[in-house]
Amino acid sequence: MIRFPLALLTSAALTLPAFAFATSAVAAEIEIEAQGPVIELSVYESVTAAPDIVTIGAGVSTEAPSAVAAMQQNAAAMQRVIERIRALGVADRDIQTTGINLNAQYDYDRDNQRQVFRGYQVSNRVSVKLRDIEGTGATLDALVAAGATDLSGPSFSIEDDEAAKDLARSRAVERAQQRAQAYAAMLGFDGVRVLAVSEVIEGRSQMPQMEMRMVASDGAAATPVQPGQVSTGVNITIKYEMVSEGTQ
Repeated sequence: MIRFPLALLTSAALTLPAFAFATSAVAAEIEIEAQGPVIELSVYESVTAAPDIVTIGAGVSTEAPSAVAAMQQNAAAMQRVIERIRALGVADRDIQTTGINLNAQYDYDRDNQRQVFRGYQVSNRVSVKLRDIEGTGATLDALVAAGATDLSGPSFSIEDDEAAKDLARSRAVERAQQRAQAYAAMLGFDGVRVLAVSEVIEGRSQMPQMEMRMVASDGAAATPVQPGQVSTGVNITIKYEMVSEGTQ
């Protein structure tokens, strides 16, 4: 998708930062006088590719009369799940705890119109990064069999998308340049000169979400998971001065 917001400024002297790239670092500003009209183009370019990483979430919830018992039971249950994840060949660096919650549980006594303490519930969740995308379905089934009571994901992504972003960046600059030249020609100018460039990096992925609770494994075929394609891209905004021969 490409957007071309057009802003023509006819002032004789316009102060703009030269090639001020809007990234994490702040570049020194250099004042440039623009003698001709200025056009600003915003171009988004993305590149799609097959994902090589899939992230899923797995959790265990347990209940017990006391907080200590609930924590102990949950720890044992989650340890079994983590051991199963490791047995599937997932490295420890790809397993991360994302949340542990302990909450008191109550039932509502309608007859006496009051809350009745029931015990404590503990939930523990981990995020798991899988590098074998084809085995995602089988992994989900294995986690449920190991005691996981809820799953989330999968979220597909590209681990190293720098090459894809470079390609998107090149395409964005080329298309912006072509469009700027076209505007200059329509308005009677010979060409354009770049005054400033800003960039916003975007990483996007298709994330089909699913939630499963207390799913039993009956030995059937593995849960089907389709990775599809994911996209990554950049949004570049470039300001050009329209120039005529002899002024470039």
